[in-house]
Amino acid sequence: MIAIKNATLVMKDHLIPDAVLFMENGLIAGFGEMRATPIPEGCEIIDAEGLYVGPGLVDIHNHSGGGHWFFDEPIPAAQFNLEHGTTTVLATLYFNMNKEQLLEQAKTVQSAMKTPEGANIGGFYMETPYMNPKFGADRESNPWKGPICKEDYQPLIDQVGTDAKVWVLAPERENILQFVLDARKNNPTVKFAVGHSEASPQQIEALMPYGLCIGTHHTNATGDRPMYPECRGVCVDETVNYNHGIYAEMISDSRGIHVDPYMQRLVRKIKGEDRVVLISDSCVFNGPVPEGYDGVTDLCFDFEGEIAGSKLTLEVACRNMMKHTGASIVDVFRYASYNPSRAVGFTDRGEIRVGLRADLIVTDHWMNVKKVIFGGEVK
Repeated sequence: MIAIKNATLVMKDHLIPDAVLFMENGLIAGFGEMRATPIPEGCEIIDAEGLYVGPGLVDIHNHSGGGHWFFDEPIPAAQFNLEHGTTTVLATLYFNMNKEQLLEQAKTVQSAMKTPEGANIGGFYMETPYMNPKFGADRESNPWKGPICKEDYQPLIDQVGTDAKVWVLAPERENILQFVLDARKNNPTVKFAVGHSEASPQQIEALMPYGLCIGTHHTNATGDRPMYPECRGVCVDETVNYNHGIYAEMISDSRGIHVDPYMQRLVRKIKGEDRVVLISDSCVFNGPVPEGYDGVTDLCFDFEGEIAGSKLTLEVACRNMMKHTGASIVDVFRYASYNPSRAVGFTDRGEIRVGLRADLIVTDHWMNVKKVIFGGEVK
């Protein structure tokens, strides 16, 4: 048994200072205040030195790590994220690749998932194939602009299988329901997200009974449908805000460019503490920095000069969220661990609870990661 002592435990909705936590066989075996929870003889001791101990971070939307695309070099990408406290990451494949490329990319990631070095890859976030080509990077070369065709998508569904935790889609695409039904036939628990879309509320809500429960990078790459020229319409962002059953992903970069700080505060107020999900959307696009973005170091740009994801790791996104919104350390652990876990169906991680995975991180009050524990082992 391993004991972490002198810790401030970050629970789902409160803190336990001066605490001890026990790990055994890769699971959380117990915890409590040190004054009332004796440490058995023979325990291996980890001294947290008064720092915070919270659940490992869960990044459900991440294309890369340390300059490595998951589809190309999954193990270095996974290890880089683990070093930064992300104990579960969904490798994200993107809709700028054709069917043959996506099939090869999926196989590469799946091979890595079977190795100890890639064990923190928890599956796929499929930001592909059927979104709206008008909204997203590489829009001119999008290979999925044509009609939705079972012959095209079924091999991809079959390859990723139950490793696909989320499929992102544009509900306005013709025949999208058939794709949804076929994806669910292969994996009944899979979730869907609305993203890169200009769908109406009605089109989005029609897919909620089939598992649509996530808004991909909320307020980014979405359209608007004004009914009259002088009026603002309602579209994807408004629908995500309105429906409590939809989690709102947010990219919180240092200057609030993806999501303005005021908007981040507004989304927190509307969605509540249990429906905000922080993501990194980390990418390796190396286009030139456009005019007006001088000094911006944590964003990626494509070669058309458009924002294309970030260079964030999730603990930095947490820190930015604290800065921009006044969120507490309890809040950001919820946004970056508990909420994303529940959004994609992980029930064995994301909080400190007896019987859950001993995936933990030790941080200071600004989410600087000092130690990572994965499956009960210090990394």
